[in-house]
Amino acid sequence: MDNLHHNSAQEPVAVTLAASLKRHGTEVLFGQSLPSALHLVAPDFDMLQVNYRTENAGGVMADGYARISGRIGVVTAQNGPAATLLVAPLAEAMKASVPILAIVQEVNRDQVDKNAFQEFDHFALFSSCAKWIRRIDVASRVEDYVDMAVTAATTGRPGPVVLLCPADLLNETQRLVDVRSAKLGHFPLDRVVPDPERIAEAAALLAAAENPVVIAGGGVHLSQAVRELEEFQGLASLPVATTNMGKGSVDETHELSLGVLANALGTNSPARYTAEILERADVVLLIGTRTNQNGTDSWKLYPKGAKFIHLDIDGMEVGRNYEALRLVGDAKLGLKALGAAIAQAGLEKRTNARQALVTSIADRKQKGRREAAGVTSSAQTPLRPEFLMAELDRVLRADDIVTADASYSSLWVLNFLTASKAGQRFLTPRGIAGLGWGLPLALGAKVAAPGQRVVAVVGDGGFGHCWQELETARRMNLPVTVIVLNNGILGFQKHAELVKFGSHTGAIDFSPVDHAAIARAAGCNGIRVETGDAFIAALEEALGSEVATVLDVITAADAYPPISVFENKL
Repeated sequence: MDNLHHNSAQEPVAVTLAASLKRHGTEVLFGQSLPSALHLVAPDFDMLQVNYRTENAGGVMADGYARISGRIGVVTAQNGPAATLLVAPLAEAMKASVPILAIVQEVNRDQVDKNAFQEFDHFALFSSCAKWIRRIDVASRVEDYVDMAVTAATTGRPGPVVLLCPADLLNETQRLVDVRSAKLGHFPLDRVVPDPERIAEAAALLAAAENPVVIAGGGVHLSQAVRELEEFQGLASLPVATTNMGKGSVDETHELSLGVLANALGTNSPARYTAEILERADVVLLIGTRTNQNGTDSWKLYPKGAKFIHLDIDGMEVGRNYEALRLVGDAKLGLKALGAAIAQAGLEKRTNARQALVTSIADRKQKGRREAAGVTSSAQTPLRPEFLMAELDRVLRADDIVTADASYSSLWVLNFLTASKAGQRFLTPRGIAGLGWGLPLALGAKVAAPGQRVVAVVGDGGFGHCWQELETARRMNLPVTVIVLNNGILGFQKHAELVKFGSHTGAIDFSPVDHAAIARAAGCNGIRVETGDAFIAALEEALGSEVATVLDVITAADAYPPISVFENKL
């Protein structure tokens, strides 16, 4: 069909739209039936349709797909109520810098402003959660607007965009004028090197520092700069920590890796004592991070007397919360340039300090592991999430993908699982931290990487937002493993209210739910787990299954991650 597109004199707009998406590398459309004209022709271009059950989950699937594939995720939706359900996933993508193209059907052009069925002001709707919004009103402009949309999503700081398509336009026939070949659907689309003079200044600061530390954020993954960071870490003998979203950007077993230093550094945190190295830092290099509240432990984590260097593609984020030497540019090219510059500046000081630093990091890691052993090795019932994460950690492979829901689920994953190679992916909704993301993120990741094992860690509260997507997993043959931490409460809500107010609302308790039975009813595997031995056996079964499997694990209601602000308050 792609050849027909290039050779035809006339074709429906829906065909032009599908061909344009295919030209940009689109292989998957996350969408239900609308816009129908697009979905009817998409199979002719070998584009898979992943039919979600709810639009918000579909948007999250597109997010997970984009993060793993390195290509723009495409989600489609009907006008009106379906479009409104895209707001939450697009808002997450906006804050987390994930490129998504939402193709939203509009009412017929001659029915605008007449109160047509499900007509809504989509420009106003998406104005706060999209980088770019346009409506195609003229058939001859289809490829113009597709190219603009994809470019807006993938260039600079990636993010979501919205393309509005009137229903009648998609069926209109047009005469083709030219044939295009640009392929813009990968990201980063354009790589920009920071100012060389500032690179040299940054290298000199790092080379001369007594205790420099590198903080890697999610932008390292987005820039595909993992290898460059690994080489820079080794060359310059620099300790590297990550933010929550940066987890996996370095090998956490590396002798110079500090782990995740963010908002969970209380008692039993594996990185509790490596954080002391950051506390005494005199120079801090920030890479691809928004320096947001969770990543900086409410802006209290980084040392006040340190000098900061900030490398980021978005100049508005550089220096936002910490005045810094500005390195505005792509993380991958920026790290390459920094590596070359620090070699010129001289590595003697860094090399001489390396062994003492390695010993210090190893001792602190060991101290953290010993402290956490009481919860990571205890198979008490109800089960502790730390124990479950320790058992999951034992069987994870370096190419496995782990996703998580917001709230406690993210913190269990980020703090108690180990990135055993640079580039291992842990997908968490840290943009706006909405519940219900874990399972759809896993499904999107599985579509992008069908040969890799994908595990979702979710709480019973978050899982209740997206049970229905188990049917999607079964129908689309997406064998993911879902670990439901079933403690019968909204844990973070309860504990945060207790810390802040000394009491909690009545909304935190759930009636008992058999999530394994829900999974079986949807055609998936479902296993109820109440003991440590049963979990180990069920996990092994789930990871080898050819069908999506839910492990409904009864967990301790009083367990909470080592969130710093909870320390000595619960």
